[in-house]
Amino acid sequence: MKKMKFILIVLLLSAQMCFSKNLESAICPLNIDFFKRFNDSYFEKYIFEALENNHSLKQADYKSEQYRAQVSSQFSQELPRLSVSSNYLGAHFPKGDPNFLLKRNSYILPFKASYEPDLLLKNRDKTKSAKKLYQAQLANQKQAYISLLTDVANAYINILLFDYLIDKQIEIINDKTQNADFTKNKYNFGVISFIDLNDVWAELNTQKMVYESLIKQQKSTLYNFAKLLGKSAYDSENIERGKLSDFEYQETIPDIINSDLIYERPDLIEIENKLKSAKIDVTVAKKEFFPNFNITGFLVFDTAGMGNFFSWNSSFAYILAGLTQDIFAGGAKIANLKIKKARFNELMEEYQEADLNAIKEINNALNMILQDTLSEKHSIKQLEYENRNFIASKRKLKQGTISKIEYLQNKNALNQREQLSANAKATRIMDYFTLYKALGGQL
Repeated sequence: MKKMKFILIVLLLSAQMCFSKNLESAICPLNIDFFKRFNDSYFEKYIFEALENNHSLKQADYKSEQYRAQVSSQFSQELPRLSVSSNYLGAHFPKGDPNFLLKRNSYILPFKASYEPDLLLKNRDKTKSAKKLYQAQLANQKQAYISLLTDVANAYINILLFDYLIDKQIEIINDKTQNADFTKNKYNFGVISFIDLNDVWAELNTQKMVYESLIKQQKSTLYNFAKLLGKSAYDSENIERGKLSDFEYQETIPDIINSDLIYERPDLIEIENKLKSAKIDVTVAKKEFFPNFNITGFLVFDTAGMGNFFSWNSSFAYILAGLTQDIFAGGAKIANLKIKKARFNELMEEYQEADLNAIKEINNALNMILQDTLSEKHSIKQLEYENRNFIASKRKLKQGTISKIEYLQNKNALNQREQLSANAKATRIMDYFTLYKALGGQL
């Protein structure tokens, strides 16, 4: 008998452990390989560093752990319960009556076993509902991972862009400074008016303001990037990076996306699982109208009797089995059912809205890639034209047919065109990250 009890306990514990293991499913692949296709080893390193150290991700991990524990907690409601308590009993019995042979002061040790047979599978449904909420949280956790990776990627490409823009801006300022010096000489010789000189100095000051603005934006981006990596802003100065000119996607972005990928988005999976949980909750609310069936058993050992403690002569046992039905609770149960139905309908509308939003975001991302790719091609073409003008002005300067001021103006136009071209490239690449996020990482 003792061996059978031991086997039963082991089976119950094993069932709970197996349930937990089956429930723990890994987060869907994040397609980290996508970030390895940009020809930048620093970029790859920072992606993995963010996944390891970002505190927002750790919060999402702990939140998922809470939901997992809630499922295990709900599952325990399906199992029998056993409890024991220790009590002191002080009683008064009639004196001289031979029928009362119990001790007045005694110690009682009752064991209580209770079980609610899940005849309507109500507790099983509650466990299924909790499991769906856990799966919804896993999808939410994946969404947090994807958002982080996208933020890290966008911040990194912006850092590369600011590095390039600042270098070009320094060249522009140096050229503007030379231009101002030459213009001052012309003013000293009376060739130009003071207004012309003043305009040149004003333009130089404007370019310095642009430089300061770029520095401010670069610092802000570096601070944010450090935070995304789980580092202090003080470490932002030590962030190593590549060059914008070398940063390029090594494969081809598809022009057409399989519609099935839309349903791989974690936000849709999250709402879908919440919807399934809400549907189960409606079923549970309906089952609340039926009575509960309970089985309760007691085995009590005491020192009040004449026998030894833990002997049958000093113990008594009984078992209760019956139905329990709430009275005057119908209104509350009807209201609860209405709440669950309304929640289900709300989530249904949310799912349909999320579905439309997913289609919109994916189409927007594809359209942005198409248009920004064309814009970059036009920008490169403009840069070629500007470069030809600069080469021609260089030749004219050697021939002495133009002044140094005109040469510097052409060089300045080339630098500004190079800045615009760099902006176009960065925008196109960030569109790739937008599409990655819109597809839930399935790119």
